[in-house]
Amino acid sequence: MQIINNWFNFETPERVAQAVCDDILLQAEQAISTRGRFKMVLAGGSSPAMLYQLLSQYKVDWSKWYIFYGDERCLPPDHPDRNSVMAQQAWLNHVDIPANQIFTIAAELEPKSAAVQYQQQITPFLPFDLVLLGMGEDGHTASLFPGHTHKAEEVVHVVTHSPKPPPERISLSARTLSTTQRLIFMVTGASKQSAVNQWQAGEALPVTAIAPEAGVEIYIDNAALDL
Repeated sequence: MQIINNWFNFETPERVAQAVCDDILLQAEQAISTRGRFKMVLAGGSSPAMLYQLLSQYKVDWSKWYIFYGDERCLPPDHPDRNSVMAQQAWLNHVDIPANQIFTIAAELEPKSAAVQYQQQITPFLPFDLVLLGMGEDGHTASLFPGHTHKAEEVVHVVTHSPKPPPERISLSARTLSTTQRLIFMVTGASKQSAVNQWQAGEALPVTAIAPEAGVEIYIDNAALDL
């Protein structure tokens, strides 16, 4: 299947964050109007943090939002390097999404147990309405890294020997991340230029394994495009 990549470039990371924020709010409104709820998968990283701070400032019907995570580091629940802690501090602690509609990954558990538990939690909610992802300098996304192999049929992977600390992580699989109505990548910063060039040249990277039927939207700043 040929995946369509739609690239939208903006001058600064701040403008990328605002554009994605506006898009998410519109998507949420449409999903709630049509299906009664909005199911979103969150990314970690610095670019999403700016987005989450923006989202925290809006007054919308948060009671219909359901939040999931694309990946998590195997650290204690309150560790500052966890994606869930970042999202809570920047956004989720400041809005009225019901606690039982925020599905964190129990990455403090033994990794296999955490993966099985998260698979059981998220499967009833598939497909997602929107998956948000970032991209690392090496082309990784979520905790799917170059050179790592996983069973294609898995819903949630245990990740070991991560090239970035900590070595153990839990990640949704490429197949699960692709099971969504829409998928948005946020890519910002000059350090991403090499991976962006490889992506646009069609080279095999973890980001290229994400293949939703509706295609992929990449919101990117000029620095990452070397403009």
